[in-house]
Amino acid sequence: MDFRVDDLARRLFESMPPTVRNMRQDLEANFRAILQANLARLELLARDEFTAQTKVLERTRARLEAVEQRLAELEAKLDTPRSN
Repeated sequence: MDFRVDDLARRLFESMPPTVRNMRQDLEANFRAILQANLARLELLARDEFTAQTKVLERTRARLEAVEQRLAELEAKLDTPRSN
């Protein structure tokens, strides 16, 4: 995510009037620090982490559905009267 923060900081700097651009390093560093601090508070998730968690959730759902199906089958067996 740092490369995006750097890109945003650069864009913010470039949007500044030319009269303040002589403070480039200070402005970009401040923009970068402010962006990183505020984005960190949002607790954003990286795309690869999101994808990994999505896969875990899909597997968990599939296992839950299988367990529910098996439970329904077992309950059905218990409900059927047995002939001796």
